Amino acid sequence: MPVPQTLAELRSAIVEHQERLTARQRDAAHYLNEHPHDVALNTVAALAKISGIPSSAFIRLAQALGFGGFSDLQRLFKQPLQQAGQGSFKERIRHYRGEQLLDDPTDVGAMLSAFSRANIVSLEHLAEGEQVEAIEKAIGLLQEARTTFVVGMRRSFPMAAYLSYALSRVGRRAVHISGLGGSLREQVGALHSDDVLVAVSFPPYAQETIDACQQAMAAGTPIVAITDSILSPVGQKASVMIEVNDAELLGFRSLTAAFCIAQTLAMGLAFREGQNLDGPGHDALKNIDC
Repeated sequence: MPVPQTLAELRSAIVEHQERLTARQRDAAHYLNEHPHDVALNTVAALAKISGIPSSAFIRLAQALGFGGFSDLQRLFKQPLQQAGQGSFKERIRHYRGEQLLDDPTDVGAMLSAFSRANIVSLEHLAEGEQVEAIEKAIGLLQEARTTFVVGMRRSFPMAAYLSYALSRVGRRAVHISGLGGSLREQVGALHSDDVLVAVSFPPYAQETIDACQQAMAAGTPIVAITDSILSPVGQKASVMIEVNDAELLGFRSLTAAFCIAQTLAMGLAFREGQNLDGPGHDALKNIDC
């Protein structure tokens, strides 16, 4: 197979060949995807110590993807840093095409500007249209569903709450699975095979969301996953996966692109329903308050 020449090609190769990877190699692939700055600046021995994944897993992953060794794979991660110039390595904002230098994290104006630019990159990636087919399939599932259940925990919670609200505003039966009072399992237990579960999860993936997906699979319920990669434990269980890569600074992940997906799903469904006699008309959508 051709050796990846860019980070985008590397991600595609991991997705394409994931079935041939061992469990440890998949763990290493997850780490590469989520910590590109660490990968660029550390030896494989240091990476093993930081990640808790054996150095042999990183080396064998590189070889499985066609590289001569880990250092050859590592060069792909060093390129964005070299292109950013010789500035400080204090903090970087991750986004779809690599990383963006943030020289002084105490400069609020610079942080706002850097986050804004990184979010623009994430939105530009969505605008390239690679997720259109997945969104179309997701809308079709939502249209056929008796009830749409939406789950997203921790930092994905705001998007899950918004999407369930937006779906209800466009006339669909939607339930936000909040898990309040420790009732997650009971709420997910209401799922049937003619429902749909929309699961929103980004690294570090919330175990509650993974558990909800496993419960949905046992019930025969189709899953629409909104996540970062097919390697995601949520994406692997999904009937349809919509890939979103938002900007991230340290532990702070933007939800800009994710909310754009939520709005597209709700509006796309509303206009499809508007083609039916029972669906909301165009004038009604003007006051939908979403």
